[in-house]
Amino acid sequence: MTVARSFVACEKTGEAPDIIGVFVAIMKQLRLATLAAGLVAAASFLPVASVQAQALGGNGGGQTVDTIAAVVNNGVITQRELDERAGLIAHRLNQQNAPVPPMDQLRQQVLTQMVLERIQLQKAKEDGITIDDTAVERTLERLAQANNMTLAMYRARIEAQGVPWTTFTNDARTELTLSRLREKEVDSKITVTDAEVANYIASQRGPGAGQTNDLHMQHIFVKAPLNAPETDIEAAQKKAEGLLAEAKGGADFEKLAKNNSQAPDASKNGGDLGFLAPSKLPPEFVKAASGLRPGEINPDLIRTNDGFEIVRLVERRAGQGNSSDAPKLVQTHVRHILLRVGDGLSEPQARQKLLDIRSQIAAGGEFEKFARTYSQDGSSSQGGDLGWISPGETVPEFERAMNSLQDNQISDPVRSEYGYHLIQVLGRRDAEGSIAQQMDLARQAIGQRKAEQAYADWLRELRDTAYVEVKPAVASAQ
Repeated sequence: MTVARSFVACEKTGEAPDIIGVFVAIMKQLRLATLAAGLVAAASFLPVASVQAQALGGNGGGQTVDTIAAVVNNGVITQRELDERAGLIAHRLNQQNAPVPPMDQLRQQVLTQMVLERIQLQKAKEDGITIDDTAVERTLERLAQANNMTLAMYRARIEAQGVPWTTFTNDARTELTLSRLREKEVDSKITVTDAEVANYIASQRGPGAGQTNDLHMQHIFVKAPLNAPETDIEAAQKKAEGLLAEAKGGADFEKLAKNNSQAPDASKNGGDLGFLAPSKLPPEFVKAASGLRPGEINPDLIRTNDGFEIVRLVERRAGQGNSSDAPKLVQTHVRHILLRVGDGLSEPQARQKLLDIRSQIAAGGEFEKFARTYSQDGSSSQGGDLGWISPGETVPEFERAMNSLQDNQISDPVRSEYGYHLIQVLGRRDAEGSIAQQMDLARQAIGQRKAEQAYADWLRELRDTAYVEVKPAVASAQ
């Protein structure tokens, strides 16, 4: 997620990023998967002087000879840079009462992050990407606005926490550079087909997906009535599992059906049901199709009253006579309570606090009152109400949890880059607007997901083609 996208997410959820974690979305691109959530998020925004002694092994009074920690193409990362970054993270973890890894392990993880950052900055330089002072100033003004402050107030708050303003602005310039590089090298090359949009819209409707779409499906049926002897059912299931494995392995589905299916249409049609309206198909078939793309086989067996079914979605088309009922995206009316981690509140404490609040709400407490009292974001004054949210308009962790809830159900604490959320779904509706607007929303959501994967692949390729040499002193410490 780029800086720009993180701002969009903040504005939609009513959340203003905390001072230390304001660029957490960018840092997520750079950190190792093994780092705990929030570990690197704080790396660039803490004062060096306050933790330099810890970073250098506690020798705060002596002089340190700066050596090379790693060579990255035609540049270097110095030992001082590495120690300072590792020390900053250790300091932040201590502030949060979170476990601090052994310093040698922390240095190894941080060095990997710094190498990836340095490689990208070198690539940006090769591409002629530069960020002028005006762009940095605009970004800082948006950050101030997101925190309901003027730029002068925001700067005073940053400096009051011991972070030099020049350090903060330099970090902002770096993250904007990486954001523009990603846009040029990855995001601008992402394409989304109309078929992907149609499938996404259908899948958003859940088990009832495709109500206006006819479905062309194939199936293989293995007979095993519910009242059959247990040994017969087990044998039928074993046979069906073997056929499913063959189908998923690339075997000709039609031939498998003709040779093995016990359905009446097997020998004649090879299990091909042709195009049928959802109302004329078993509900289990319609539910399975909602999560499939054309050509895909449902990954699991479907158990019916009569036996086991293997199904394959061949194609979708607009329902005959229903062209006026265009498929629509589903919007969710949601509210939440957000607790940020840090400033005296550790991860376990934030999670436990929300669990306590959830219990009190279940016992009759009002969600709205708890949100007004405890939620640490802009929606607190509205009782945590975020309004109607369309797919792709909030951060992935929040959206996944939201989509899994029934109406009026309250989630367990959910971790995102902003802290811990307690989420309640108030209702769902078909997205308003024209068909073109609905398709545009779907295209944006698909594009963002594809871009995340493409970025990860591109970053691996960039790292694989770079010359990186970790110096012995660092290697031995690892």
